[in-house]
Amino acid sequence: MSELDSITIDGVTIYLGSPIEEIPPWVGQREVLIQLLAAWSRIEETDLPLNPRLLGKPGVGKTTLACAAARELGLGIYIAQATMDTRPEDLIVSPVLAPDGGIRYMASPLVTAMVRGGALILDEGNRMSEKSWASLAPMLDHRRYVESLVAGVRIPAHPDFRFVTTMNEDASTYEIPEYIHSRLMPQIYVDFPEEDEEREILEAQVPFADGEVLEYVLSFLRQAHEHDLRYTVRDGINLVRYAMKVLRRGEVSDAETAVRSALQLSVGDDELEEFDLW
Repeated sequence: MSELDSITIDGVTIYLGSPIEEIPPWVGQREVLIQLLAAWSRIEETDLPLNPRLLGKPGVGKTTLACAAARELGLGIYIAQATMDTRPEDLIVSPVLAPDGGIRYMASPLVTAMVRGGALILDEGNRMSEKSWASLAPMLDHRRYVESLVAGVRIPAHPDFRFVTTMNEDASTYEIPEYIHSRLMPQIYVDFPEEDEEREILEAQVPFADGEVLEYVLSFLRQAHEHDLRYTVRDGINLVRYAMKVLRRGEVSDAETAVRSALQLSVGDDELEEFDLW
């Protein structure tokens, strides 16, 4: 095992995880990418990177944006998914049973990123409880460390470590406590891509897509945005993929019927009547 697979702090060995390798490309919206890179920058030796939050509807590409920023800086990418059940030990260090019957301490993606100097993306951070956020408070200010009560060690962050959290705009979330709120700055809002950007995303994600299928789905997305509905380019990708599966299997013979089938299963007939697609 190489030295990068584990770290020993005060006699305690902590085993590290692996970065995310496969991420989709970030298309367009260069302005928000620049905003995130600025938040992560250091203008002199004593300066510290900020810990921004990316806000927006589910599916607009917040996680992909964070991955693109990390890749532009040459950082390893680590993602932690926050839920209502996320505990402090899930965020930091968890004990597991070792092959010899003893206890092995496993680093979370956050701790692995801190040790290696990577970028940690805390996905859907406003689904997490105050208790879990409190365990990250010292990491989010000038101290830049976390403490593992399970392993009994304090873990400092590498100077290259960067943190960002994504937050969806929906009702099934917690209020972020004020002392954490002030540590998660700046707020960067990620909006729907422009139509030409959505087209480029769909073409990149579904390169085998039929042109007519793309046009129907893009029309659906454009009208959904105009009516402030929840559908995003992520929904568009799945609609195109399903429509193409129906077409390629020979179950229907034309793009309109294939897309209509995809929309009926995803949107429903009643809501579909609100759209002018055909």
